[in-house]
Amino acid sequence: MFKKGSKLYSIFTGTCPKCHEESMFVNKNPYILSEALKMHEKCSNCGTKYKIEPSFFYGAMYVSYAVGIAFAVAAFVISYVVFNAGIHAIFFSIIGTLIVFMPIIMRLSRNIWINFFMHYDKTLAKKKHN
Repeated sequence: MFKKGSKLYSIFTGTCPKCHEESMFVNKNPYILSEALKMHEKCSNCGTKYKIEPSFFYGAMYVSYAVGIAFAVAAFVISYVVFNAGIHAIFFSIIGTLIVFMPIIMRLSRNIWINFFMHYDKTLAKKKHN
């Protein structure tokens, strides 16, 4: 399920959606906020251009909304079910979760968005190893 060649592998590792060999992001640490969304122009292994067209990643904003909701629901369930927190504590746990995980949500959304349009090609993955 999370093996190389699956969409989930590319989404969760942030690797090139075509060859799964190189990170799409310049800095692997999403918490360096000045570089959180800086991406390579193209993959050095297979040459895939990440920005298919100008403003391509604007669509990731829609994905970001859904991913943010998933994180908020998880924070709610953990706060309410596990810790039996009150309404104010639940509210602050949701806000805190969204703030703390914002860089991860942004990157995850970009990874999901680009994987809608590009698919793994195992012939490109072997290029690096030849």
